Amino acid sequence: MSKIKLCLAAAFFLTATLAQAQERRKAVWAGAFYEENPHRLSAQVDLFLKNAGDIPSLAGEVAALICPHAGYVYSGQTAAYAYRLIQGKPYETVVIIGPSHRHGFDGCSIYLKGGFETPLGVVAVDEEVAAQLSRSSRFSYIAAAHQEEHAIEVQLPFLQKALPEAKIVPVVMGYPTRKTIHALADALAAVAQKKNILIIASTDLSHYLPKEEARATDSRTISLLQKLDTGTLVSKLARGENIMCGGGAVVSALLSLKKRGRPRVDVLHYSDSSGFGGPVVGYLAAAVTLEDIPAPEFKLTGEEKKELLNLARRSIREYVENQRIFDYETENPLLLAERGAFVTLKKRGVLRGCIGLIEPILPLYEAVIRAAISAATKDARFKPVSREELDSLELEISILTPLEKIQNPRLVQVGKHGLVIARGENRGLLLPQVATEQNWDRETFLSQACLKAGLPPDAWKKGAEIFVFEAIIFH
Repeated sequence: MSKIKLCLAAAFFLTATLAQAQERRKAVWAGAFYEENPHRLSAQVDLFLKNAGDIPSLAGEVAALICPHAGYVYSGQTAAYAYRLIQGKPYETVVIIGPSHRHGFDGCSIYLKGGFETPLGVVAVDEEVAAQLSRSSRFSYIAAAHQEEHAIEVQLPFLQKALPEAKIVPVVMGYPTRKTIHALADALAAVAQKKNILIIASTDLSHYLPKEEARATDSRTISLLQKLDTGTLVSKLARGENIMCGGGAVVSALLSLKKRGRPRVDVLHYSDSSGFGGPVVGYLAAAVTLEDIPAPEFKLTGEEKKELLNLARRSIREYVENQRIFDYETENPLLLAERGAFVTLKKRGVLRGCIGLIEPILPLYEAVIRAAISAATKDARFKPVSREELDSLELEISILTPLEKIQNPRLVQVGKHGLVIARGENRGLLLPQVATEQNWDRETFLSQACLKAGLPPDAWKKGAEIFVFEAIIFH
């Protein structure tokens, strides 16, 4: 056979193998992480669920679970406390998110079709929801991410017992960056409202620490979860701190639920591997309930606005004069809330710089600090602010609501909405006050946002994505 034919044959074989792998993923960890014999596995899971005891009374409907993913001998009983809670409930689809233990990559890999096999049978993938999640997040399927990953597989026997009719959407998260975590959260929030969907975040807690240190670390992590302090959790994950191997999955789930209402984290069970000797791994079972009431409107008092303006000015001065980030601490929950923010600088009424963070990925106070410094020193349209200019700067802060994607451009309201126009990697933002200051009508506003994105002025008519937001503006 010629070399060309051999290459074609190899390519065909590889393509066929990957397609088959995605159609039905075989059980990889049966006999290692859990029982291989279906009868013994069934009895083992039944016993775990029975030993989990009575179902606790929770304030709202369960929207997500946090479950461990170690071998059943270590964490199976803890996981059962979560699955006992949702046993027999009418969930149609379960989105299972786990970390990638063996394959490093950016973004997430979504299993788009077929099913996952365990000794108890095959769990079908909800191909419609998987496709929707993929479109919304722009994450697709990466075969290597799923081939040997256990974080999703070990959840399935419990799921087959608790929700035997439910379909799944398996998602493996690569490096848990801010961008990936928020992109998945946004997509989950959009998709989960369309069907009766449960999210399962598959994670263990701290790894291989001495017993007392492990328990202290896990206690702090659990406290952050219960306080819904996703900003601190994302920062810790970005720094690679030893708190959760599936922390990105957990934070994405929490962020997605914050967009839909008022989540609450209830701890169902905690354990660790200390009884088996050696360094310790922590295991948590928790339920996230969702009170189906819109979050209260975000408002700032006059004093809080004044504090943020002073913070922005002092941050600029500290950085321009000393090349240092201003050190600031607060316990004000409004200033700790994650918000997008822009800082606009003017000098004698003329623009001198404007930069900010679109997405709510940082606590408000930190977003203001970063935006202020960037507006003064990193706006490519202007030279960095000098020491001599510091006293003559006029500051304006815009606190953004989350972006809302719209299909109908007629919904854009000049004077109320800010705009983000996006296509591919191109993205342009205009704050609400810009259209008012420039006396633009709706179409001009849309066209100018396209130009800001580096797109043709009519891109908003030709498939570019349109997002609106509102802003609290003060100076």
